[in-house]
Amino acid sequence: MTFAYSRLNHPLRVPLAAEVHSRPSLRLSASENLTHLAIYAHGSSKVGNDNLAMQHEILSDLCAHFGVAAPAGEAKYFFHDFGQFRLQWECHTEFATYTFARIHSGQYPVGDVFDHMPLVLIPQGWLLGLQGKLMVAAHVALGPAVQLDRAAPQDLRSVLDGDVLAGSTVLQSGEVWTDFLVKADGFSRFVIWDLGFQAQQAGRVVQRVLEVETYRMMALLGLPHAHYAAPLLNDVESELATLTATMTDTDEAILDALSSDAVDEQVLLHNITGLAARIEKLSMDNSYRFAASQAYFRLVKARIEELRETRIDGVPTMEEFMARRLSPAMNTCESVVRRQEALAERIAHTNDLLRTRVGIVQERQNRKILESLNTRAAQQLRLQQAVEGLSVVAISYYLAGLFGYVGKALKAGGLPVNPEVATGMLVPVIAVGVWLGLRRLHRQVSKDH
Repeated sequence: MTFAYSRLNHPLRVPLAAEVHSRPSLRLSASENLTHLAIYAHGSSKVGNDNLAMQHEILSDLCAHFGVAAPAGEAKYFFHDFGQFRLQWECHTEFATYTFARIHSGQYPVGDVFDHMPLVLIPQGWLLGLQGKLMVAAHVALGPAVQLDRAAPQDLRSVLDGDVLAGSTVLQSGEVWTDFLVKADGFSRFVIWDLGFQAQQAGRVVQRVLEVETYRMMALLGLPHAHYAAPLLNDVESELATLTATMTDTDEAILDALSSDAVDEQVLLHNITGLAARIEKLSMDNSYRFAASQAYFRLVKARIEELRETRIDGVPTMEEFMARRLSPAMNTCESVVRRQEALAERIAHTNDLLRTRVGIVQERQNRKILESLNTRAAQQLRLQQAVEGLSVVAISYYLAGLFGYVGKALKAGGLPVNPEVATGMLVPVIAVGVWLGLRRLHRQVSKDH
């Protein structure tokens, strides 16, 4: 029974299993010249920021020049033998690499090797079309030490003319030399001596060396962002310090004044919110680039470790070179990330403190409003009590009048009643009764409340 085409397979089983074999190293002979290009097309508006589509378009233009069918649109790896040279193409998240390999023969000084690179076989029109996209351009001379007329380190300076020459023994079977500088022709140069590489070791060494160069340049893309962010962070820190000083210099008397008008506190809150928005935007603009730089830097260190370098007396290894030249740049990016995070936390804390102050001011305003309401209620109570005496007099007057009419009615009926005397005697009784009735009514209302 076979599972090759069985429905039991997960839809991604075969593609995922093939992923580890999708980027094999070049099969290189003992003597090879290589030209390596890394094309960074990220951010181009031509294809809607789709890096894969852009890279396929560039590769298709090259294949069309030689009459070769380009790979499918989803492909991320391509290899083809064009006769005079071989091409290995790999598409990554942000860039694509083109490695052109050409076999050379004959014995001549290593300096002359760089005049016979595959670059001469690449269409000039295609190269000129890479405006603003070329990130890495490197030449590699690979060959046996005898055939390439192996030179001493001091003699290599005529080819690798950098102030600091880096070299080491790799995999105990070869040597790698470079200065990581871009020469007058626009290419950096690597010399790799084959001192007894085993099968495919040469291809793996070349691949790792070129990946070190490519990932090094991609990692350094974060450095301009760090340089741009540094003065902006300084401005935000300065403004935050000014706002914090304004808050700490506000004493109790000023707070009392602000209690009646919190406009200044609202202005401070608006300013601190603006700082928070600026630092958030800066973090969003730089977060991807800094994270990518750290990822590329880890890849650089991993590829160097895979070379298993051995020191050559008097010459720094590639690991030492990167530790002294690349690590400080990455530390700068990391320090900017830490500053952004720390500044965002400080702004958040200051914002919380300021909102607390605004809340305190609002509470003081509310307390003053309540005190004013209490004063008005007391005034209304006193006014009500003053009017209450007049109410007793008025009610008593009307009640006395009613009793007066009753007395007159009785006198008219023949009863011996003097209405004026009876009314005068009833007035105090009526007044007291009215006053007691109102008091009872007040007590009843207070009890119900």
